[in-house]
Amino acid sequence: MFLIVAKYLIPKGFRGFTLFPFVLVKYPGDKQNIILVNHEKIHLRQQLELLILPFFIWYLLEYLVRLVQYQNANLAYRNISFEREAYSNEANLDYLKNRSIFQFCNYLFLKK
Repeated sequence: MFLIVAKYLIPKGFRGFTLFPFVLVKYPGDKQNIILVNHEKIHLRQQLELLILPFFIWYLLEYLVRLVQYQNANLAYRNISFEREAYSNEANLDYLKNRSIFQFCNYLFLKK
């Protein structure tokens, strides 16, 4: 993993972006934000599992489905299975040590 500060490459409203093997963060202090970095490391694992390009295709398609579903860009983003997994486990710094393969699939559907 290469952790790089790239203020102008990160879209407004976001603090980080992952494109295997790079994790881009917006501000120098974000490099020490262990929760943000862990969130992005979860995305690294997801990208590896799906061989990178299929990850981004799935991510975009799921975002579009969620956008139709929620009619709200932020809600659509927050409900992408990859994001749901990362947000749910970002504070658990041991998560990746015990994570099963394709764990994001458990976040595809809302559990009632």
